[in-house]
Amino acid sequence: MTLYLGVTLVAAAVVLFMLQPVVNGIHASLERADDEMTETEARKRVALLALRDVEYDFLAGKLDHRDYHSLKSELTAEALDALEADEASKAGGNIDEKRLEAEIIKLREGFGEGVTCPSCLYTNDKESLFCSACGLALADPVSG
Repeated sequence: MTLYLGVTLVAAAVVLFMLQPVVNGIHASLERADDEMTETEARKRVALLALRDVEYDFLAGKLDHRDYHSLKSELTAEALDALEADEASKAGGNIDEKRLEAEIIKLREGFGEGVTCPSCLYTNDKESLFCSACGLALADPVSG
């Protein structure tokens, strides 16, 4: 009898917890927030992060030249597709390899200056100690 009462109380607590947003009038917006990433922006970020990771793995000696060039060409094609989709969704434009290289150079410069977050790729102010987007502690600028 005590077991059934305990199970019933736990079930009631779960139901009340799940109904709390409805009772309080909290609802999820069907509109996209201005600071929310679109699908094409997310694809672009993932592709550029993958390119960055392949480059780091190659520089760390985890990949040989053949694997590095194979992965880089495959990921570059994916990144170009993602950048084209992102540009098309924003302005209906077209993008080429020069724009991809410019984007990669911009990211490298940001990493060198210590302003681009290695986690989310957000470009922070030069004096920032933490990423303004995700809160990760930023490393000191790389001396070169």
